[in-house]
Amino acid sequence: MAIIFIDGEAGTTGLQIRERLALMSAIQVLSIDPVRRKDPEAKRELMASADLVVLCLHDEAAIESVAMIDRLAGRKPRIVDASSAHRCHPDWVFGFPELAPGQREAVQKADRVANPGCYATGAIAILRPLVDAGIVPRDFPVCLPSVSGYSGGGRSMIEDYEAGKAPLFEAYALGLKHKHIPEMMRYSGMTTRPLFVPAVANFRQGMLVQLPLHLDQLPGKPEAADLHAALSAHYATSHAEGGWVRVAPTTQNGKLDALALNDTNQLEIRVFANEEARQAVVIARLDNLGKGASGAAVQNIQLMLGL
Repeated sequence: MAIIFIDGEAGTTGLQIRERLALMSAIQVLSIDPVRRKDPEAKRELMASADLVVLCLHDEAAIESVAMIDRLAGRKPRIVDASSAHRCHPDWVFGFPELAPGQREAVQKADRVANPGCYATGAIAILRPLVDAGIVPRDFPVCLPSVSGYSGGGRSMIEDYEAGKAPLFEAYALGLKHKHIPEMMRYSGMTTRPLFVPAVANFRQGMLVQLPLHLDQLPGKPEAADLHAALSAHYATSHAEGGWVRVAPTTQNGKLDALALNDTNQLEIRVFANEEARQAVVIARLDNLGKGASGAAVQNIQLMLGL
């Protein structure tokens, strides 16, 4: 039986990871005594007993916990970090198994895996196949308007929405410095910084990440079918191996419900287009707490432990 300690299990991501792991008989989850929750020695003891530690912490605290693991004597546990502290670190494997050929195997073998950010998961899922196929140049300027449920915004945002104190829809990070941008660029292959415009709406879970395109501004002047084909080819192998990314046809009504994949680990990509106007929008849909957080962490845990 694999032994796992979730450092920060009381937060939204930690609680959902624990709930998902509780359904797996091959895993035992250790919990810290609430009385000793702030005792570093109690945390150190649990880390030393675990096969794998999941970090559900703010970045600074995650860095401190990794340092604590580094100081352990003897065998050290493997790590899945759900913070943004190590997502662009060269010594950590990016925990998006469907990213590219070899990524699934890299996660399986890794001692340290950085879980992707929720928005970044959608953006990279769209962009990486189109960049690899040469349809979108690496230096092409792109815009990524996106919307998420409020559960990804931390305790104060969740409390405000559930108390009816927050706006129904709100654009944010308008200083254009969102912390997900570096990983979006690193793992999509883009060299020009994307214009990322996130928003939060009055629903708990769900996410849409959008990539609008003027098709004639792309070098090869592709059609929507070319985008769909490139995306489908990119994910064909990982989908056959049990990956969670699927390229789907357009909806008949031209609408897309942001909440449809809630409580799953699925990510769906669709290409909508107006060929007469030579415009298209590629949309990734996911649960920001599923493939965008807890679900992705559990997927990585299963791969690392061979479950």
